[in-house]
Amino acid sequence: MLPTTLDEAVSALLAQPAAVPVAGGTDLMADVNSGQLRPAALVGLGRISEIRGWSYQDGHAVLGAGLTHARMGRPDFAALIPALAAAARAAGPPQIRNAGTLGGNIVSASPTGDALPVLAALEATLSIAGPEGSRRELPVSHLLAGMDMLRPSEVVGYVKVPLLHAPQTFLKATSRTGPSRALASVAVVLDPMRRGVRCAVGAVAPMPLRPLEAEQWIASLIDWDGERSLAPEALSAFGEYVAMACIPDPTPEEGADGTPGAVPQLPPAALHLRRTVATLARRGLGRALA
Repeated sequence: MLPTTLDEAVSALLAQPAAVPVAGGTDLMADVNSGQLRPAALVGLGRISEIRGWSYQDGHAVLGAGLTHARMGRPDFAALIPALAAAARAAGPPQIRNAGTLGGNIVSASPTGDALPVLAALEATLSIAGPEGSRRELPVSHLLAGMDMLRPSEVVGYVKVPLLHAPQTFLKATSRTGPSRALASVAVVLDPMRRGVRCAVGAVAPMPLRPLEAEQWIASLIDWDGERSLAPEALSAFGEYVAMACIPDPTPEEGADGTPGAVPQLPPAALHLRRTVATLARRGLGRALA
């Protein structure tokens, strides 16, 4: 089935509830090839032209869910949302970037999805199409955290991203399992209007993590009316703060008499991951403030 509008896609899913919507298919085909998924039918979203571009509305960029990583990586898009463009360029080899879409990255919700920490840091919102022409909005973070899920026959149509007109960065470290698969990723976004810093860490947990206390602490140190610069020690402390929040020390063991026992040590792999997150967060904030 190849609908040409969002409402036609919803109708197709209503008519065949076992069908699976597919855009670029990069994640879906990997699941099919590995035997994890055997869809009864597919509803292709590639011909829905309305979700392959973007527009502006009330201080937001309204991004079509059908935007490919390759399109988001181009200079004109990078001028709009730099961190999301950087994540799109890091999404994999050309064949993946040419096929993979923003909406697919969100709905697949892979922990290593490069766009996800950026969308979490930007506090993006989804516009979802449902039966009988209905539309509802849902924060991306709620979907990723499982607080609210897509309902039967619903399709993600657009992603609304606040235009902050301020520096933002995305950095990632790749794992040994693949040249583009993230071991850890960090998005840092400055919000001068609210005098805030937003940070989200990807790939270290099932969903992007927001170290809110670290954000608030570092924002209080920035001279928002001046040069917005920080000492290297403050940047390093921020990195450590973020890493400890996302990869905390194990809970102390309890002795037989109820008193606190020894504190278990993190395994070497977790310590390496913590150092990696600290480095990415420090560099990301440093580049945003430069």
